[in-house]
Amino acid sequence: MPHQPDRTTDRTAAPEASLPPADELLRLDRQLCFALHAASRAFDGLYRRVLRDTELTYPQYLAMLVLWEHGEMPVKRLGEFLRLDSGTLSPLLKRMQSAGLVQRERSAHDERSVTVRLTAEGTALKERAQVVPLKAIEASGLDAEEAIDLRARLLRLTAALDAALADDEL
Repeated sequence: MPHQPDRTTDRTAAPEASLPPADELLRLDRQLCFALHAASRAFDGLYRRVLRDTELTYPQYLAMLVLWEHGEMPVKRLGEFLRLDSGTLSPLLKRMQSAGLVQRERSAHDERSVTVRLTAEGTALKERAQVVPLKAIEASGLDAEEAIDLRARLLRLTAALDAALADDEL
C-alpha cells in the first residue's frame, strides 16, 4: 500500500483538512479575523503612547510616512496608499493642515484634484518620528526576522483577500 502523507504536517493538504470540527468553527478564539482585529487594537494603543511626542494620531502618522517617502501628491493617490476613501482622508488632512504639517491646494489643471505636500514643520517632524518604528518592533516581542516574516505573511493575506473580493463568486 502506498504511503499516505500525514495531513497534519503536509502543507499541500486541502485547507479543510486542518480545520477544527464544525461545532468549533464559530468560536471567537478560532477566528483569524478577530486575532488580527485584536492585534490591530493593541497596536492602536501602543501607537497612541509611542506617538505622543510627535502629537500625531496613528492615521496621521501613516499619512506622514507616505508623504515623507514620496513627497507631494494628489490626495486621491495618498488615499490609495493608505487604503482610505476621501470621506475619511479629507478631515484627517484638514486637521493636519490646521496643525501646520501639510498644505493642501486645488490643482490649477483640474479643480476636482487636490494636492497635498509637507510644510517645513511637517518635514522637520520626521526626525522626531524616527524612534517610532523601533519602539513598536521592540514592544511587539518579535525579533527582526519574525517581524519581517509576519509582515510578508500579512501582505500575502491582504493580496489574497483583495483577490477574493474581486471575485464575484464569493
